[in-house]
Amino acid sequence: MEISLFEPRIPQNTGSIARTCAAFNITLNLIEPLGFKLEDKYLKRAGLDYWPLVKLKKYPNFSKFKESKNNRRIIAFSKKNGVYLNNFKFIEEDILLFGREDTGLPDDVIESSDSLISIFMPNVALSENDKKGVRSLNLSVACGIAIYEANKQINFKSGNKDY
Repeated sequence: MEISLFEPRIPQNTGSIARTCAAFNITLNLIEPLGFKLEDKYLKRAGLDYWPLVKLKKYPNFSKFKESKNNRRIIAFSKKNGVYLNNFKFIEEDILLFGREDTGLPDDVIESSDSLISIFMPNVALSENDKKGVRSLNLSVACGIAIYEANKQINFKSGNKDY
């Protein structure tokens, strides 16, 4: 499994996601342009001293990224009417793709992915002006939820009942 971030903007989110990827021993793909430099102090601080454990790959754009992953499923995550996370069946080779913090994934990227997943939120905002509900999860939280669920499914299938 791999985690891919499409044009991430907030270094702290990417640093936290990198730390989670290190903990689960999975590759983190960054699709440029990034909203920060990889030397950013906030990125480094969020990843703590785990950066040597992070398997990091960068791609200049989505086309190059997709071209390099041509035989693997790309699973897009969005709040835009995807299959709920708990109803999707992951496999070890899946690549989980997350969008920008401010705009999410563009429609053309979603359409070129193999599946679209949404994380259920019981207190979701019904519109952009809805002040009573939550519009979206923090990117690093969404990645953590997805990584855990995918790993739980994959490990349970392979007989590891510790999940």
